[in-house]
Amino acid sequence: MAAALEPWQTAAPRRRRRSAPRPARQRGPDPEADPEADCGVVLLRIREAGKDLLLSDFWSLALETINSCLTKHLEQLKAPEGTLAEALRNLHLDSSPDASAVTPGSTPGETPVPGTCRWKCVCYGVGNFATCVTARHQLTFLLLFLEKCQIPRRHCWVYDPLFSQLEIAVLNSLGVTVLSENELRVDRSCSHRSSLCLPAPQEGRRSVGGEPTVFYMPHCGTALYNNLLWSNWSVDALAKVLIIGNSFRGLEERLLARILQKNYPYIAKILKALEELELPETSQYADVFNDTSVHWFPVRKLQQLPTDTWAFREEPDYQDCEDLEIIRNQTRGPSAADWNSR
Repeated sequence: MAAALEPWQTAAPRRRRRSAPRPARQRGPDPEADPEADCGVVLLRIREAGKDLLLSDFWSLALETINSCLTKHLEQLKAPEGTLAEALRNLHLDSSPDASAVTPGSTPGETPVPGTCRWKCVCYGVGNFATCVTARHQLTFLLLFLEKCQIPRRHCWVYDPLFSQLEIAVLNSLGVTVLSENELRVDRSCSHRSSLCLPAPQEGRRSVGGEPTVFYMPHCGTALYNNLLWSNWSVDALAKVLIIGNSFRGLEERLLARILQKNYPYIAKILKALEELELPETSQYADVFNDTSVHWFPVRKLQQLPTDTWAFREEPDYQDCEDLEIIRNQTRGPSAADWNSR
């Protein structure tokens, strides 16, 4: 790969100058430079990341895992024959390199199968993909996932409060829908997150509105998942939700039961009614998709929960929550124009 395509790095502390001069360190996009040129560089980096991901063992193994969950979810949705089933057939380990999946400016999946009942997709928290390799791989995974599931990019809503104007321009050129409302906030006081490029987003109060929706939320804060569940707290709504994000079982293992029940009650209540499959762990993407699982909610399990489970609909309150990874947002969710745009 050419030097211009190498990932940017944080500058190290200044040291004593050596006798031999060092070459200039590669810098990120200059905000004063031509924005179209900057977009081209970032898009090229995304394309290169896509090629690497398609060739990796992780991608083929991840497809197996995702296909298993989506197949069951499709059966639950009872989609008509010849709709989402066709997308799932394409998902079966068709992992050969296809540069068009992440080619700058391409918008795959825009020609729907007649009568298709499509999934929607919402993405939170991928971070600064223009400067962070981890975030760029997470975005690339999303683009390939949309391609394999034949979800039009314009039916994918993306938001992160850390997005720069350059990154918003890149996302627009890729064809995804960038939310204009600030759904997410960042609390930089959290010390246990793996990287500064992985923000702690909030609020995630988005209802699926009766439409099957995949939520792609890599390395997001626990409260975001709790809020998402609260916003869809019914058998009918959760049956249409699929989440690719932090392992709920991992949360259960790491948090004391009383803390989980007090601070994140909706996660605690739903643990008995979900099915979870972990994405494979590989050394190549250890920092990118670690502790990431695919979650969905079988109707039969949801219906087996006690009746009073669904009567509890109190809005989450994190006033007494220690080590909170979010801060409260004063606004509520995206505008109707954002959500209903086609």
